[in-house]
Amino acid sequence: MKTQYYTATTFDGYIADENNSLDWLFEVDQGGQNPFAEFFAGIGAFAMGATTYEWILGHEKSLENPSSWLEPYGDTPAWIFTHRELPVIPGANLHFVRGDVRPVHAEMVAAAQGKNIWLVGGGELAGQFADHGLLDEVILGVAPVTLGGGAPVLPRRITSSRFTLTGARPIGQFAYLTYDVSPPA
Repeated sequence: MKTQYYTATTFDGYIADENNSLDWLFEVDQGGQNPFAEFFAGIGAFAMGATTYEWILGHEKSLENPSSWLEPYGDTPAWIFTHRELPVIPGANLHFVRGDVRPVHAEMVAAAQGKNIWLVGGGELAGQFADHGLLDEVILGVAPVTLGGGAPVLPRRITSSRFTLTGARPIGQFAYLTYDVSPPA
């Protein structure tokens, strides 16, 4: 079982633009492949921040169309880190939480039943897991796009000594890079 931060990023290290838009992502050619489906088949629980959840609500219209959540994620439990009340997608297995990621990670491990945990985003949330030694792997789909600003992939200093490159492969215009992450010293 691994806790994985799987995300797309631009050449200049942003996962969303300054308006929290992912429009840049949908313009990049994936070469007719869907690496996410293979990845998600190994996921037993996942977590995201409020901004990511709100993007899904707005972009996918998941409140009006719950199947936009249920089709890709099914009943896989999701933890939403937030400091405010957010609407619940009908039929989704959601847990709204706040605070320290460590006790939530323990809940996620139990719920995942031996499968992997996916940290969807944003980068600050993934960084909190890394800060506590709870991030095992980073998988970046690097796209040939530059934004010049926005939400960084990991908004903190983590030195190269904590990362070991374990995989690199092209998929369409993306370069998928996989790194093992060691705990902080």
